[in-house]
Amino acid sequence: MIRMYLTAIALAVAAPAAFAQANAKPVARNSAELSGVVRSAHGAEAGVWVIAETTDLPTKFAKIVVTDDQGRYLIPELPKANYKVWVRGYGLVDSPKVKAAPGRALNLKAVLAPNASAAAQYYPAIHWYSMLKVPEKSEFPGKGAPNGLPEKLTSQAQWLDMVKTNGCYACHQIGNKATRTIPKELGKFENSTQAWTRRVMSGQALTQMMDRLGKIDAQRALNLFADWTDRIAAGELPKSRPERPQGIERNIVITLWDWGRPEAYLHDEISTDKRNPMLNANGLLYGSPEDSTDYVPILDPVRHIASEVKHPVRDPNTPSSAADPMLPSPYWGPKPHWDSQTVNHNPMFDERGRIWFAARVRHPDNPAFCKKGSQHPSAQLFPMERSGRHVSMYDPRSSRWTLISTCFPSHHLQFAEDANQTLWLSSGGGGNEVIGWVNRKLFEETGDEEKAQGWTAFVLDTNGNGRRDEYTEPNQPADPVKDQRIAVNIYGIAVNQADGSVWGSVINYPGAIVRVAPGANPPATALAEIYRMPFPGYSPRGMDIDRDGVVWAPLASGHFASFDRRKCKGPLNGPAATGQHCAEGWTLYPFPGPQLTNVTESGSAEASYYSWVDQFDTVGLGRNVPFATGNANESLMALIDGRFVQFRVPYPLGFYAKGMDGRIDDANAGWKGRGLWTTYGSRAPFHMEGGKGTLPKVVKFQLRPDPLAR
Repeated sequence: MIRMYLTAIALAVAAPAAFAQANAKPVARNSAELSGVVRSAHGAEAGVWVIAETTDLPTKFAKIVVTDDQGRYLIPELPKANYKVWVRGYGLVDSPKVKAAPGRALNLKAVLAPNASAAAQYYPAIHWYSMLKVPEKSEFPGKGAPNGLPEKLTSQAQWLDMVKTNGCYACHQIGNKATRTIPKELGKFENSTQAWTRRVMSGQALTQMMDRLGKIDAQRALNLFADWTDRIAAGELPKSRPERPQGIERNIVITLWDWGRPEAYLHDEISTDKRNPMLNANGLLYGSPEDSTDYVPILDPVRHIASEVKHPVRDPNTPSSAADPMLPSPYWGPKPHWDSQTVNHNPMFDERGRIWFAARVRHPDNPAFCKKGSQHPSAQLFPMERSGRHVSMYDPRSSRWTLISTCFPSHHLQFAEDANQTLWLSSGGGGNEVIGWVNRKLFEETGDEEKAQGWTAFVLDTNGNGRRDEYTEPNQPADPVKDQRIAVNIYGIAVNQADGSVWGSVINYPGAIVRVAPGANPPATALAEIYRMPFPGYSPRGMDIDRDGVVWAPLASGHFASFDRRKCKGPLNGPAATGQHCAEGWTLYPFPGPQLTNVTESGSAEASYYSWVDQFDTVGLGRNVPFATGNANESLMALIDGRFVQFRVPYPLGFYAKGMDGRIDDANAGWKGRGLWTTYGSRAPFHMEGGKGTLPKVVKFQLRPDPLAR
């Protein structure tokens, strides 16, 4: 069946009228549905979206479907309310919003775009961002001042890394209307370069944005972005155009709920236990608002109620993001709008329905047991002076928080399926060259956070004897009788449940993935392996692993990469196993969409943030299907048999996800009992359609057998 769908996707896109039948009629309906036919002056419109939105429920709610090849649509399972219904699609402008209630036939009139400029306003951000002119390959390596790029920039790829996944695009979308234009509220300037200089100093992300620009020659980058917006202001349009949904992409049902706060953003959501997607069926979803607020958003998708709970800290003097330096924001004015002590970053359900977070619970200075001179087994091997984020757990049944002070920093977290229910955590970045864990069994038996935690540096078995020995430091020459520590920070993290190994992604250019085998007595027995992807691939961000042990990671080069360790032909340890020893394990799949101007390598302008593998067929595409966030394509992208299926969100414009998970609410209910969950995760929700005051959204995707299935 999947191959049949993919064949349909591969067909050339024909004019909407070619799909239409003149006598297309509405399908049968019931009291919880809206159905009808969408027509324009050209006839029935295939592959366009019908959007129904209401504010009658406790939180704003919308449902979106795609028309079939005859222009017919059916929006199923609508809660009782009054809706505004309209049509959106490529080649169109929005139709007038019609008031309607479920249970009636509603034919809709689509409005053809009067010109190319009007049509382009609905294009995903990637088509606009691809217009950015980046430095030519011939300019690298940098020649230094006064006329060249910095000498530290060795390649065009290194420059691109900073304006894509691991730089600008890591926090918010670029190419949406808010970024491809200069807001008048920013002020008056002599030229657009000055305007861009002021823009990147706005708000509480000032330090991060200036740091990224400084790594690629800030003045050159600002000039290029200014040129980009100047050309757009003068009327230049994208050279590429998006295709309407095809094949299985027309079977998607999208449901959206508002949650969170208008000044906050959502890094992530969680709906179930990744190891058991039937846990928490029809239950509440939880989000992580990171720097923006300590109030964790909660959504009840059955009763359509959004609420929140405050994440506490141990020490009231714990630092807050409100102290970050800033210049006035054109949206929020001179006062900080982010105020978070916990900077809670990533939530995960455990098997008992509790939610665990990577979160700050105290001041970053570590207690004595973490430091040099301590008897803690991990501190004896690799003492830790500071930790900027720790671990917390919320129990919805008791409404109680448990705060765990960890010596190691935390960023993303995953549970193992071992006897100890081990919680593994990545460190993120910033020189935190360890991976940490919490022995949950021990912690829950004793409550002793000191004994229950551990961490280790990344040590390669370069002497090849199969065990961890004394090692050389990263800045020391190799020693044939010793192992070697590598200075890496892992960002994404995943557990290979088949063998207990833990994998992480190294996001600094050129990037890599790392495997850690804990051994029988970690940290003393933990050994690492490192694998670097072959060019043209570089710089992963998030990552996940399937049930066969294949790693999936989105790359800043505009590729989706898989790595299969079983394909490696040479030794996996020893003096030659330092990163370049298994090119045969990698496969690179170029992401959909156009490439950036002046870039000739394969890939696209896509800057995908994270990946997730549907290990248990929670969506309906099969087991072990990998997904990547289409942050520039405004979609989630599933890779099936080497081809991408896009789950695109057309409304509100600016869909940008940072994570996702799948849940099975009812295994016997077919497509209705399954769903893929995510959230609008941009740090700038005020950039998306609707502007300031627009709330982040929870997004649920369901896959019907056909566009009219109820």
